[in-house]
Amino acid sequence: MSSSTSSQSSLPASDALRDKILWRRKKQSVLVLLIATATWVLMGVYHFNFITVISWAIMFVVVLLFLWANILKLLGKDPPEVSGLEISEQRAFEMANMIRAWMEEGIRWMFRVSAEREWYVFAGTVAGLGLLSYVGTLNDLLTLIYTGIVMGMTVPVLYMKYEDNIKRHGERVKGQARRFYDKVDEKVVKNIKNRVVVEKEEEEKVE
Repeated sequence: MSSSTSSQSSLPASDALRDKILWRRKKQSVLVLLIATATWVLMGVYHFNFITVISWAIMFVVVLLFLWANILKLLGKDPPEVSGLEISEQRAFEMANMIRAWMEEGIRWMFRVSAEREWYVFAGTVAGLGLLSYVGTLNDLLTLIYTGIVMGMTVPVLYMKYEDNIKRHGERVKGQARRFYDKVDEKVVKNIKNRVVVEKEEEEKVE
């Protein structure tokens, strides 16, 4: 019962993230890209320190809030309401459950690739991770994170837009990969198995 409740409570957080990635909330999506770009430019291009950037950002927000509050006082209006800015306990549980769901899915994916899929899926995964590690040696962590954010905000939208074409090409690539797998299995793997069987039979005859 508790597991089903926790999985249901993680849905709003994941839905909100999905809406941002798919640009259903355009203002928030643009804000994410702007913040990511500004952070990368300041820290990756101009090499500002992380603490310096955070201090400037907080200082900018504090100055804006100070000016806003004092302008409201001069106009005889009530000060800004800040009660809605607090993070509720339910929201904190939703975020924790979403992170836990991502970690569990990652662990299940590793087991599926390692033990349940065909060998070419395993080989492709290892090759992809090897390529990623090589790319990591050419770029710093901040650039990789920024690249991941930009791709995460653009690739899903493009996939949704051209889903039919991508699936059609994907099925064609899968068919070609399957034929290649069958050829390798027939010419290489089966030959190796036959040799092992013949060698075992010869050893049994000698004994």
